[in-house]
Amino acid sequence: MRTAPLPFALLLVLGSATARAGVSLHIDIGLPAAPPLVEVQPGIQVVAGCPEEVFFSAGWYWCRRPDGWYRAGSPRSRFDWVDVRMVPRALMRERPGYYRNWRREGHPGYGHGPRQGWNQR
Repeated sequence: MRTAPLPFALLLVLGSATARAGVSLHIDIGLPAAPPLVEVQPGIQVVAGCPEEVFFSAGWYWCRRPDGWYRAGSPRSRFDWVDVRMVPRALMRERPGYYRNWRREGHPGYGHGPRQGWNQR
């Protein structure tokens, strides 16, 4: 009597059920197709005027939230949660919340840094 196929079949069924049970965290920010970017240091740009703190670095769009970092390959894509080890070190050193609502210098109505009266969360 051959019993090997039964445990193998059971393993396949349980393995596929486990794979479907994974959790995927993502956010939708709703950036325009070509968001205005401002270089804040070499290799790091910030989406100007965005209420979220969204960076562009190393070919990815990055967003920091209280539960961690998210990234997207394009501004219109959903941002998927990433392990902190995948985040560029230069982004990790940035002060949380400093670049929310960032404005370009030299444009009418824009100052350097966050708008006056902006309320930090």
